[in-house]
Amino acid sequence: MKAAESSIKYKYSLDLKNVMKSLKSIRKELDKIIDNLKMDSSTSVNLVKTQPVSAAGKSRTKSSVRTKKVTEEMVVELKYDAGLIRDKLVEDQKQLDVVSIVGMGGIGKTTLAAKVFSDPFVVYHFHVRVWVTVSQTYEKHDLLIQILSFMDVQLDVASASYSRLREVLHKSLMGKRYLIDIDDIWSNEAWDVLKLYFPNGNTGSRILITSRLKDVALYAKSHGFIHQLEYLTEEESWELLCKKVFHGAECPEWLIEIGMLIAKKCHGLPLAVVVIAGILAKEALIQDSWEKISQSVSSYIVSDRNGFVDMLALRYDHLPPHLKDCFLYLCNFPEDHKFHVRRIVWLWMAEGFIQELGNRSLEEIGEEYLGELVDRNLVIVAYRKLSGAIKACYVHDLLRELYMEKAKQEGFCLKINTQKNCLASVRSCRIFTIVDFFGNNYFDQPSSMVRSLVCLHGGRSMINITDMHFYSYLLLMVLDLQNYKLHEFPKAIELLVHLRYLAFWYTRGFPSSICNLWNLQSVITKSVSALWLPNTISNLVNLRHLVSDKDIYFDSIEKPMNLHTISKVKLGNGAGSWVKNIPTIKTLKAMTRSRDDHDFATLTSLETLVWTTVGLKAHAFGKLEYPKIHMRLPASLRKLSLTGCYLPWSEMSIVQSLPNLEVLKILDNAFLGPRWETGDSKFQQLKYLKLQGLYIQHWEVSTINFPRLKHLVLDRCNHLEEIPLELGDIPTLELIDIDDHNSFVIESLERICEEQQNLGNYYLKINIRRHWTADFIIGNRERYDLFEKR
Repeated sequence: MKAAESSIKYKYSLDLKNVMKSLKSIRKELDKIIDNLKMDSSTSVNLVKTQPVSAAGKSRTKSSVRTKKVTEEMVVELKYDAGLIRDKLVEDQKQLDVVSIVGMGGIGKTTLAAKVFSDPFVVYHFHVRVWVTVSQTYEKHDLLIQILSFMDVQLDVASASYSRLREVLHKSLMGKRYLIDIDDIWSNEAWDVLKLYFPNGNTGSRILITSRLKDVALYAKSHGFIHQLEYLTEEESWELLCKKVFHGAECPEWLIEIGMLIAKKCHGLPLAVVVIAGILAKEALIQDSWEKISQSVSSYIVSDRNGFVDMLALRYDHLPPHLKDCFLYLCNFPEDHKFHVRRIVWLWMAEGFIQELGNRSLEEIGEEYLGELVDRNLVIVAYRKLSGAIKACYVHDLLRELYMEKAKQEGFCLKINTQKNCLASVRSCRIFTIVDFFGNNYFDQPSSMVRSLVCLHGGRSMINITDMHFYSYLLLMVLDLQNYKLHEFPKAIELLVHLRYLAFWYTRGFPSSICNLWNLQSVITKSVSALWLPNTISNLVNLRHLVSDKDIYFDSIEKPMNLHTISKVKLGNGAGSWVKNIPTIKTLKAMTRSRDDHDFATLTSLETLVWTTVGLKAHAFGKLEYPKIHMRLPASLRKLSLTGCYLPWSEMSIVQSLPNLEVLKILDNAFLGPRWETGDSKFQQLKYLKLQGLYIQHWEVSTINFPRLKHLVLDRCNHLEEIPLELGDIPTLELIDIDDHNSFVIESLERICEEQQNLGNYYLKINIRRHWTADFIIGNRERYDLFEKR
């Protein structure tokens, strides 16, 4: 038996050695193939760099050539992005497919596309690879010459007709697996021209396009793969800067801090880092020189003659007229300013940039305009709402610097940065000022052409603005004084009857004179105490948005208003007797008394309701006395926040029945009772659920109750025995966010983690807002590590 076993083992070992020899032989052959592919790919890179320039003829400008040279010098790690694009190009799908790379100019789209184009496996996979640069202006004949110049065709392309070139190209590609890289495509019309050239022979061919416009990528393939190229992190920007300035050497210690600041001010744009690195490389390694550059990084970059400015300017020139004014307007706010979407849309409305279209509201059209600017990579999203809509955004500082100057040259607006600017007469219709506009009489000449005055001066002290300041500005449509703390409210403001947007900070409430400004669309006010509105507020027949940082009180309203947004309003006589006066309201933040009627059902346009009830006290679990609150809600609600209502959990069926509800916040005794049974009803569209400050002990739930839930938050639910394990089985759930006050909840969350990992679900993320002591962490190290890994 032993001999037999030895024999078997011996034969097995011999077979294994033979296999290993064969593998080594195969590996050698593979290495040779890879080496050949690398040689081919290096040739391809040269083609990418040189061929389009010579072949494009009239299709390319000198500035674009200069920009490409700068782009070629970029050294950015794009391994993950390149691997993602490569895998998509070579996947097993026979139909002709389109893959897109989109992003801001200078972010590295061409660099990434060239990296994939020259990838050894891509070179091996496709029979034919072609690179064509379209740019903003092009001619069809030149595009065909570009394409055929990459291919080994027996034809004098310079003298051939357009129809002959199309015929030869079609025949040359038919039956082959090809990759066409279309770089820098700007319009749907260009795609309509190009797509006719490429046959779909079910060979697994691919088209890779790069564009600054997401709409073009969606037009090319409505449900295709679109890769949004992200900005560099601060660490990546610093690493790239060091590579370009020091070429592998270490950065001197005395330049590290200031160098990292310079890299940060490039705001993650690779091309900007490369440009500023070129400027730094010419400077002596002296801290003073680098500090001087750090004080105005954007100005140095946009003044550098390398085609960078021309490249950025192209994007503005390509904008449709209705977006040009909207974009220029954004560029005149301070560096790194975060725009809240609703505020900027209200300003655009007041400026007349948004035109009515069909039955859609101006606000909806304005948000669409902003979305277009984001899709064109001119505006960057800073925050999104829970629904995914844009909440806040900003303009890259390089774009802001460039177009702020353009706005001034075109007379679009005047940006006052220093008191010296103020000595000139005003010839622009809009003024943005970051200095004290009213502190001195800077403007000696009349300024009757000014339509907008936005004061961004950071002074917070009480000041007196006299009536004389406004007698030369009687045609103002926008007046933003929110950063000035007014001791007296100028009476002359009531003469500004053209005002559509008014923002102010007044220590004595809401001046009744404002109610004479019948053109007002938006009023934003800050105060030191609650705001009592005059009865004549309903005279503002065009008022759509009324926002205050303090509680708003109405004594009475003489007639219905056209309000869409109102914040922190206290409904003294109950919602039922009041809401009839705001029939078109969409966003309502209201506070009611416990015994009032609570009928919001008649507000058929209401989308967001933040409702707080006052006048109730907490009850112990054994002594429940529910108030007689009659809650009725409209089916139009998308976001609902309830606080202090002390409703029984059985009333939750009213909320569950809302067909459009996406966000629900149940806060601080909104519902009272130890047990919530969700039953068989569904929250049909609910994506976000927050439970905070509740006395709930047991929560019984089923996966059918939350078919679309993505984000669950628990905060100060200290009596809850556990998070229902069934929640982990909701397929759409992405994040559970809890505090660490309840150890039972943490234990149940641990079970959910383990169960989901055993089922192969690694997409569920856990976030714990910790206030743990060191002793607790040491005693629960295994659990702590588990959540850290999640």
